[in-house]
Amino acid sequence: MNNIIPAAALQGLRVIEMGQLIAGPFAGKTLGEFGADVVKIEAPGSGDPLRNWRLIKDGTSVWWQVQSRNKRSIALDLRSGEGQDVARKLIAEADVLIENFRPGTLERWGMGWEELSKVNPGLVMLRISGYGQTGPYRDLPGFGAIGEAMGGLRHLTGEPGRVPVRCGISIGDTLAALHGTIGILTALYHRKVNGGLGQVIDVALNEAVFNVMESLVPEYSAFGAVREAAGSALPGIAPSNAYRCTDGFVLIAGNGDSIFKRLMQTIGRNDLATAPTLADNAGRVARADELDQAIEAWTLMQPVQEVLDILGAAGVPAGKVYTAKDIAEDPHYRARDMILSQTTRDGYEVDVPGVVPKLLGTPGTVRSSAPGLGDDTDEVLQELGFSIQDIAAMRGRKVVA
Repeated sequence: MNNIIPAAALQGLRVIEMGQLIAGPFAGKTLGEFGADVVKIEAPGSGDPLRNWRLIKDGTSVWWQVQSRNKRSIALDLRSGEGQDVARKLIAEADVLIENFRPGTLERWGMGWEELSKVNPGLVMLRISGYGQTGPYRDLPGFGAIGEAMGGLRHLTGEPGRVPVRCGISIGDTLAALHGTIGILTALYHRKVNGGLGQVIDVALNEAVFNVMESLVPEYSAFGAVREAAGSALPGIAPSNAYRCTDGFVLIAGNGDSIFKRLMQTIGRNDLATAPTLADNAGRVARADELDQAIEAWTLMQPVQEVLDILGAAGVPAGKVYTAKDIAEDPHYRARDMILSQTTRDGYEVDVPGVVPKLLGTPGTVRSSAPGLGDDTDEVLQELGFSIQDIAAMRGRKVVA
C-alpha cells in the first residue's frame, strides 16, 4: 500500500492575513487548508474578535477552532510605526496579502498598494470591504448583513408580506471570501504566465451576494418584474417546496419533466402525471399551488423517513431539514470525511467541518489547530531575521506580544 502523502496544492505559498472576523479570514482558512503558510496578524491584547464570538469553551470560541486552523498567529501593533515596519517586512516576502479593513485604513498606515507593490511587485492583494475600494459608498461601514440586503438577497428571504429574515449564517461574508479566493488563485496564475506581476483583487460584500442572484436583474430589465419573497417555494420552478409530514418537513424537488411524472405516479396522481399541460415547467408553474396541495396531501399521511424512502426508491430528489445533530450523526457526512475530530491547543477534542472542495490528487488537510493569540510571534519574527534580543526589546515596547 502506498502511504506517501502528496504535496499540498499550495505548498510554498506565503499568505499574510490582516483581516478579522469572517470575510478575510475565511479566505485565509481556505488557502491554508490546501497547504499555504498563513500568517495571521492580530492586535496585541484583544486579537481577532472572532475568538470571543458565539459559544466559548476554555476561554475561546469553538468557531475560532475552524476559522483559524492551519494558521500561525503573530500579535503585532499595526497602529505603531514600528509595527507597521514589521508588517511591511512580512509582506515584502509574501505571495498574498488578505485584508478586510475599511477602505483607506492601510493607506493611512503607509501600506497601500502603491507602497507595497514597490517592495513586492509580485504581491497579490485581496481587499474585501463593504462596498469596494471605489464608488460613492466606499467609505461607509459595511457588514455581511448589509451586503446581503444591498445585494438583493434579504428581499427574497422569508414569507411573503412578513419581515425579511437572514438565512441564519453570515452568508454575505462567506460569499465574499469565496469570490476573493477565486480572485487570488486567478491572479496567481496570471502572475505565473505574465511576467511575475501581482495585482489587487477588489471584492465588495454586496457585489459578492449580487453575483449569485441568478435572473434577478435580467427579469427586471426585460419585463419590469420585481421578484418577491416566496417562503420555501422557488418561484418560476415547480414543484419545488417544503412539505409537511406527520413529524416534520421534507423538501421535494420534482421540477424536472421526467422527475415530475415519477413523483406524481408515486403519490397516486396519474391524472397529473399524464396531463399534457403539465408536461413542461411553464405549465406546472401555472398550477404550482394545485401541485403543492396534491403533494402535501400525500406527505401529511406519513413520517419524514418513510417519505424519503419511497421517493428515493422512485428516483425523486428529496431531503429532510437537517439540524446540527442530524449532520453530526449522518453516515454519509462521516464517510466523506466531512466531520473531522480536531484536537485544540487547549487539549480537548471537537468535531469540525471537513475540507471543501475535495482535490483527489492533492487533498486539503488540517495540519495544525487554531493558534492562541501571538503563539507564533517569535517564530515568524526570527524567520524575518530578528534576533531573540530584538524580539524581547519589541515586546518591552509593546510592539509585539
